[in-house]
Amino acid sequence: MSTSPSSSSTQPPKPDSPWAPLAARLFRALWIAQLVSNIGSWMQMVGAQWLLIGHDAALVTLVQTASSLPVVLLALPSGVVADRYDRRGVLLTAQLAMLAVSGVLTALAFADALTPLLLLILTFLLGCGTALMGPAWQAIQPELVERRQLGQAAALGGVNMNLARAVGPAVGGVVVAAAGAGWVFAFNAASYLGITLVLMLWRRPRAVATAAGGEKLLSALDAGRRYVWYAPDVRRVLLRMALFIPGGAALWALLPLVASRSLHLGSGGYGLLLGAVGVGAVAGAFVLPRSNRVLGANGTLCGGALVFAGVLVVLATIRIPWLVTVALLFAGLAWIGVLSTLNAAMQTRLPGWVRARGLAVYLLVFQGGQALVAPLWGALADRLGLTVPLLTGSTLLLLSATSVRRWPLHGTESIDPSPSAHWPVPPLVFEPGPTTGPVLITVSYRVAPGKEPAFSDCMDHVARSRRRTGALTWGLYQDGQDPGHFIETYLVVSWSEHLAQHSDRLTRTDRRYEERARRLLVPGTRPEVTHAFDASSGPVVPATTHPSWKGDGAQ
Repeated sequence: MSTSPSSSSTQPPKPDSPWAPLAARLFRALWIAQLVSNIGSWMQMVGAQWLLIGHDAALVTLVQTASSLPVVLLALPSGVVADRYDRRGVLLTAQLAMLAVSGVLTALAFADALTPLLLLILTFLLGCGTALMGPAWQAIQPELVERRQLGQAAALGGVNMNLARAVGPAVGGVVVAAAGAGWVFAFNAASYLGITLVLMLWRRPRAVATAAGGEKLLSALDAGRRYVWYAPDVRRVLLRMALFIPGGAALWALLPLVASRSLHLGSGGYGLLLGAVGVGAVAGAFVLPRSNRVLGANGTLCGGALVFAGVLVVLATIRIPWLVTVALLFAGLAWIGVLSTLNAAMQTRLPGWVRARGLAVYLLVFQGGQALVAPLWGALADRLGLTVPLLTGSTLLLLSATSVRRWPLHGTESIDPSPSAHWPVPPLVFEPGPTTGPVLITVSYRVAPGKEPAFSDCMDHVARSRRRTGALTWGLYQDGQDPGHFIETYLVVSWSEHLAQHSDRLTRTDRRYEERARRLLVPGTRPEVTHAFDASSGPVVPATTHPSWKGDGAQ
């Protein structure tokens, strides 16, 4: 099976078409297989929720918590796994594990031995498989399509999920009513076979599959945390998600209760309500490109939150099923608009070496937010009825919409996460071991007269670059006797961490920041670089040679 993003059929869609990524053969095959799997997942969700519909509201909403909570627990370790190991192998492992758990769930359902506790435990285990798969699945997208098509690929991912939401719940509700929940669980188990087959046929390039290196778990977790913390553009995407999800989760947590208690519908009616959300989301895929052109990313986020808030008001006040169904069409449109915009923003801001870990944090905020607030909405519904939590969720979404002006997404014009290995290997007189450290790097600059304030401002960006690629500490010092002499220092935990900065962690954006600062130096001068090692327990460099050298302007 071809891995080229450009592999296409005859007369491929135009590059700016919403369907352009489907011209890539592997992306298309995985998209179709994922659609079948997502249909099975939604059928399984309807079956699980409807088996608990006779219990209190909090227990019903725990189905969503059980499926989402594993992301809170496992997203970050899953991101490390996806960055360290072959992502194809990670995806295959997750698919086979979910197939096994679904088989057990099906057998217990047909044996009429599926208690609420067992149902929640098995749903939790399926969520663990989803948590393991999520970062790796998101991280392979740039391998499947061109970078300029990542936004369309993210939208098609939303279309996939919501097309499945349009079909799966409706079919699942009918199947549950006609034959019982066991059959929807059986279909879900079989649905994992498609993705498994496509992944087995994919021959991922070895250079890509082994690019992650040999970081240890804890250091890899810390590297991912450090990158996100010192990447303001990434943090802003996460903030926008955190402001949208609490209110948005109210719909998914309370919709089964709206169907049964407010609208007096059965499982089939509930499936049709979910289907309406899915149809709206599919329509949203066609609207989204024009929306982003007219409104921009921030306008889409604001408008999506406002529309979703209005839908929650309808659910809280209207008792006419067809009116609620129409409103849910707009909910699907708003949902895909917001999530596709945020997902594309995250994809375009993360470099390859830490992509899975960064996306793991994204999934943690997305799924974890839903897992944490869903039982709160259920408890509130048990105590105060459905109207209060739905209107509260609407208020939170209104606040999210109004906050876009205060905390907008930044533009991507100055962001290029492509790798830039512009630092040569340091010419040391000995070969440190991978764990040798810590390593103190000092860079001495000669700044042109009058350019000192501008240089300090430029180095703020360089500081964040150093920290997100490996520096534990960073400082910039100005010589008290020579104001044009600046000394930059930063500490890296080990030699292997610093070599990773040289080889694959720096991006073209990092290089641009360095070049801006160096344009302010005295003409004809270059930074002087030293690498020093901890000598508290004795000299590190052999005493036979002590050469001095000056760097060539790179680290």
